[in-house]
Amino acid sequence: MAIIDNAIYVNGVRTENPQSLSETFERMRERGGMSWIGLYRPSEEEIRAVADEFGIHVLVVEDALAGHQRSKLERYGDVLFMVLRPARYLDASEEVEFGEVHILVGPDFVVTIRHAESPDLGRVRRRLEGDPTLLAHGPEAVLYAILDEVVDEYAPVLAGLENDIDEIESQLFEEDVDATQRIYDLGREVIDFQRATQPLAGMLDALLRGSDKYRVSEELQKYLRDVLDHTLRVTDRATTFRTVLDNALAVESTIVARRQNEEMRRMTELSIRQNEEVKKISGWAAILFAPTLVGTIYGMNFDHMPELHWALGYPMAIALMVGMGFGLYAIFKRKGWL
Repeated sequence: MAIIDNAIYVNGVRTENPQSLSETFERMRERGGMSWIGLYRPSEEEIRAVADEFGIHVLVVEDALAGHQRSKLERYGDVLFMVLRPARYLDASEEVEFGEVHILVGPDFVVTIRHAESPDLGRVRRRLEGDPTLLAHGPEAVLYAILDEVVDEYAPVLAGLENDIDEIESQLFEEDVDATQRIYDLGREVIDFQRATQPLAGMLDALLRGSDKYRVSEELQKYLRDVLDHTLRVTDRATTFRTVLDNALAVESTIVARRQNEEMRRMTELSIRQNEEVKKISGWAAILFAPTLVGTIYGMNFDHMPELHWALGYPMAIALMVGMGFGLYAIFKRKGWL
């Protein structure tokens, strides 16, 4: 069964604990007061049963069934439909895990539909039941308390993101550390967090603007303004995080480019040194090749080589080898090869 908790409240005090939806509807008509039905991943039949009993618009039913909604606030007649995206930070994987809760608020009822573990609506209910004066303000008091819980749960998320950003900033100038992927992944988490939190300020502002029309008490308006103030601080910090990560990514790109340039320079210098060595080796090889060539020719001992019987043949061969060697040495020296 998807019903997590189901109660009827009269003047802020829990008076009934119905065991089924049909019993809730019946007792609520008899006793008056307000019903608060908490559902966790309900079936389509359960959502439609609630919708039929309270006259909830078909579009709200479709949204509640579909899930995966963005934070939003819509009003259908005297029924308010709100979608919130609670979040929690998973430090091990450096990820923000988002939940989803749908809230239906009518003149005398509240229906909460959770699609994830967060937020802890049991804690919200216990808090309100411990403060009957606040709960006596009716369905809007429940709406305020849920909003307050969701916004308060953003604080650990911000702390986790800030800690990871601090770690990234300390890694930026460390040698042999490439933080690009980590910066990018964390930036995506911050963007998703902004998508969940940025609409809240407008939603709360809309609630406050409609307070007089829908007879929201002055006391509750003060509480809602406090939640709005907290929400603005959350969104401001998230915006700051995104700016810091964008700057960090730019700095990291510059550092990576500088490292690549330094590596290219070292490779170029090595290549130049290797070329110089090749020049020297090639120059000496050419110098040694010249006398070897002369000696090889005269070492063939053909019969018809007039130089073999010439008295000056040997000195001429030696002079030719030495002259070619010195000549090549002078040429290569002048060109800077040696």
